[in-house]
Amino acid sequence: MFGSLSEEVEVKVAANKAWEIYGTMKLEEFAGKHILEKLDVIEGDGGVGTVLKLTFKPGSGISYYKEKFTMFDNDNMVREAEMIEGGYLDFGFTLYRVRITVKDNATDATGSSCVVKITIEYEVKEEAAANASLVTMDAYVVLMKFVNEHLLSCS
Repeated sequence: MFGSLSEEVEVKVAANKAWEIYGTMKLEEFAGKHILEKLDVIEGDGGVGTVLKLTFKPGSGISYYKEKFTMFDNDNMVREAEMIEGGYLDFGFTLYRVRITVKDNATDATGSSCVVKITIEYEVKEEAAANASLVTMDAYVVLMKFVNEHLLSCS
């Protein structure tokens, strides 16, 4: 069974400014400060192929997972990462991918705001289909809130 969820937020900074965080490992550093117990770089330098281990604070439902950066497109401000160990894969998922896109806000002629969209795509084995309800945007909404507050305070 395949599914997807997404969330969009407007940020009152230019797209290239937002991409400085959303398009780099600074995003994971924010997660480390606010929602993670520990963040380890297992392999890589932050580009495609980088593997991270994200260990969550107790009580978050998932103890850890490893993710691999599978795509960075700086021109179009899109990045993707896939879970490769732990996390939802332990609950019958065969795919858990997160895509982050930063675009100019089409309704802002001044170019002083952008839209950040985070999309989760997942596939779960039929016998574990009930576990699809575990997938939420909650952690990403919290993360976007912290990042966006930081961007606004620095602009």
